[in-house]
Amino acid sequence: MQTYHLFISHSWNYADKHDRLVELLTAHPTFSFKNFSVPPQNPIVGALNDMQLELAIENKIRPCSAVLIMAGVYSTYSKWINKEIEIAKRLGKVIIAIRPFAAERMSTVVRDAAHAECAWNTDSIVNAIRQHTAV
Repeated sequence: MQTYHLFISHSWNYADKHDRLVELLTAHPTFSFKNFSVPPQNPIVGALNDMQLELAIENKIRPCSAVLIMAGVYSTYSKWINKEIEIAKRLGKVIIAIRPFAAERMSTVVRDAAHAECAWNTDSIVNAIRQHTAV
């Protein structure tokens, strides 16, 4: 089974959504991935300023097949999610926007940057990753 390297972009204010997404992907019986994201329980340490933090995030994104972004409206206003989008574009990474569960609105910033959109369910997310990325 192929292993996909994924960076899951998210707001730390919504870390529970990151954890739930990881649970969904982990539960899929024929999907393997390595998580390169930066959850609050495993922050980047040693970055003394925004430039160093941005470089550290870039180094996390660099080996990834795709950047997954939970595309709630809050994403539009997140400084770091917007920086992660810039980094992903600069590195030529596939961006997959995940529509929020039961939400009617989605971040236009994320939607405009995305190569693909998918629903908040395991099969939709896994299919988008498989369809739009190479291992």
